[in-house]
Amino acid sequence: MESHGTHHNSQSSKGSGYGRFFAMIGTSTVVMYGLMYLNTYALDHVFFSQTRMWMALYMGGMMAIIMLAFMLGMYSNKKANIAIFAGAAIAFAAGLFLVRSQDTVGDVAWMKAMIPHHSIAILTSERANISDPRVQELATTIIEAQRGEIAEMKRYIADIEANGDAPAGTARNQEGN
Repeated sequence: MESHGTHHNSQSSKGSGYGRFFAMIGTSTVVMYGLMYLNTYALDHVFFSQTRMWMALYMGGMMAIIMLAFMLGMYSNKKANIAIFAGAAIAFAAGLFLVRSQDTVGDVAWMKAMIPHHSIAILTSERANISDPRVQELATTIIEAQRGEIAEMKRYIADIEANGDAPAGTARNQEGN
């Protein structure tokens, strides 16, 4: 009777180990998504980005593969391990495909992904230890261009969300008028 109870406790702790593994991978994937925004220049440059979400998905998938491979001794259910490896490989492949293809990214999603990207250019151009005057001039030009493009994208996001796409042939409005 005691050995049966011990066996049951052992099995239940193995099951909770998988739950903990999934919680660890899920939490880490969400944290990685958030960490991708730490190098933006300003908080108002942070927008939800499908591209970053897909990147977090493929990183989470690869992390699950690596971590499970290193911890196989802790997880002895071969069917569950194979399913985790397969699921993680699918998550990796799907995330990579979606990042590389940009199939789910339309106008607004593209601009919401580009604003943080442009913000990184401002941060690095403004804070780098640049001594060559030519490189400093280039950095200043990049900062000005990125700030202008961020402002332009914010206007377009607001306009498209309020009014839909502009009619075909509408010219780009860089000035905000």
